[in-house]
Amino acid sequence: MKLNELRDNPGAAKKSKRVARGPGSGKGKTAGRGIKGQTSRSGVALGGYEGGQMPLYRRLPKRGFNKPNQKKFAVINLGLIQKFVDAGKLDAKSEITEDILVAAGLTSRKFDGIRILAKGEIKAKLTLSVTGASASAVAAVEKAGGSLKVAAAAAE
Repeated sequence: MKLNELRDNPGAAKKSKRVARGPGSGKGKTAGRGIKGQTSRSGVALGGYEGGQMPLYRRLPKRGFNKPNQKKFAVINLGLIQKFVDAGKLDAKSEITEDILVAAGLTSRKFDGIRILAKGEIKAKLTLSVTGASASAVAAVEKAGGSLKVAAAAAE
């Protein structure tokens, strides 16, 4: 391998389409924009414009409400925790906190806290301490012989 033999992988670098470069290019003269009209000009943003007619997004009724200060939780299923315990990435004997779950790679970050859901099966006897958990997740952990402690702030 020499410096002059270095090449990109095929298809890695895509050449940009050169428009308005003469009739031989196939995209000459009007540069593929057709003739006249609004979209042939520059600076056009036809987002929801329907030619003066009331746009669809304004004709449909608005419903619902998004709470501006709602909490966003990182969701982890019990089956995934069991998988990480089996792989040796989590120590079942010590208490498992939110920081340990993030460090093990179960979630990239904890947002406003971590919430445990009951999807999957748990066999290991775990001591978990998290912000939130579903009732069925708490029951599943206790059935396996462990305990799931939920922070008081998240109890709604």
